[in-house]
Amino acid sequence: MAKDHGPQIKDDEKYEALRDQGMSKSKAARIANTPDSGHKGGKAKKYEDRTKDELYQQAKKIGIEGRSKMDKEELIHALRNH
Repeated sequence: MAKDHGPQIKDDEKYEALRDQGMSKSKAARIANTPDSGHKGGKAKKYEDRTKDELYQQAKKIGIEGRSKMDKEELIHALRNH
């Protein structure tokens, strides 16, 4: 049975599995709290197909620091490794 991580984590079991894989607490929580994270969707555009502004907005949404000085490639790298 998974440990209860409180009301801020919707899927404790998924959260623990992601943490065991080495993900940061914030990234694991974000994924565990996404209602359809366990389902295949594939509807999002690839980062490379997005505009720099779209990438910037996504980076802002998840709190990546230094994003205003990043170019498109750096934003992609930061988003993939956050």
